[in-house]
Amino acid sequence: MKILVIGPSWVGDMMMSQSLYRTIKALHPHAQIDVMAPQWCRPLLAKMPEISNAIPMPLGHGALAIGERRQLGIQLRQNNYDQAIVLPNSLKSALVPFFAKIAKRTGWRGEMRYGLLNDIRPLDKHAFPLMVQRYVALAYDKQSIKSAADIPTPILWPKLVTDKQDVSEAALVFKIDNTRPIIGFCPGAEFGPAKRWPHYHYAALAEKLISEKGYQVLLFGSQKDNDAGEEIRHSLTDNARQHCHNLAGKTSLEQAVNLIDACQAVVSNDSGLMHVAAALDKPLVALYGPSSPDFTPPLSDKAEVIRLITGYHKVRKGDGDSGYHQSLIDIQPQLVIDALIRLNIGIE
Repeated sequence: MKILVIGPSWVGDMMMSQSLYRTIKALHPHAQIDVMAPQWCRPLLAKMPEISNAIPMPLGHGALAIGERRQLGIQLRQNNYDQAIVLPNSLKSALVPFFAKIAKRTGWRGEMRYGLLNDIRPLDKHAFPLMVQRYVALAYDKQSIKSAADIPTPILWPKLVTDKQDVSEAALVFKIDNTRPIIGFCPGAEFGPAKRWPHYHYAALAEKLISEKGYQVLLFGSQKDNDAGEEIRHSLTDNARQHCHNLAGKTSLEQAVNLIDACQAVVSNDSGLMHVAAALDKPLVALYGPSSPDFTPPLSDKAEVIRLITGYHKVRKGDGDSGYHQSLIDIQPQLVIDALIRLNIGIE
């Protein structure tokens, strides 16, 4: 059985999609699963043992490019896939499997994809409240899974597999002190500061972990998160600052994953790297404000979610100082310390 999956274009969604791949392998141990996704996804897919091949999607996130997608589909015909599973809901994401003439093309209805998909599922969002449930349901025949209650439990959560040598080499490249245990911070988030825990709270937490508990802190993220990392560092005392390293924008995604695996615990906003930390089975404190963990929670039994409000709030700009959302401002560092203590990582 050869399956082509059209994968998501975001880190968090890509991480949650591993539950689908694990489920397919549990149902069909000899299945070959190839995933077509943006080139940047390769480091994540390489750490998913269920994946046989990562096929780069050369077209940009917003490009329709019907001619180019047709050519991609024609090239894939020689692979003789039995089934395609399309995870994004866009019309354009269903074009390549259609042009590849894959016999069974599975996905949620999304943007009215009749004809492009022939195993099409109407989505009842209340029946499948979690994104991971929507992904995993596509591994089963549509007649057998009418709601999340029909999905066999437990759902197989994402589980990245790293190489110890790669983890050690990444630590050497960035000259990470091997005498102090590491706490990772992921202070970035999409759409600006409204989904971010304030930098001064991160700084207060880092100061306590470094000066009182003997940890070092690594700050992870993309280049656009570097300024947030610098705000944290500049808020520290001179002594603490030397044990707080801003790696945002300095690592490749593969290096970031390997270094997160070296952490004793991770504190993160609602972000893609939060899902990476969960998939690495790291003790994790996940900080939520206007976005809701009811749809995309960290999939780990070692995660603690801190959120002081309910519901989903579609905001791009916070109402507090520096654009932060008041619900995140209200999460005091001591709440995170208490959560880390409950996670039993050795903080007294």
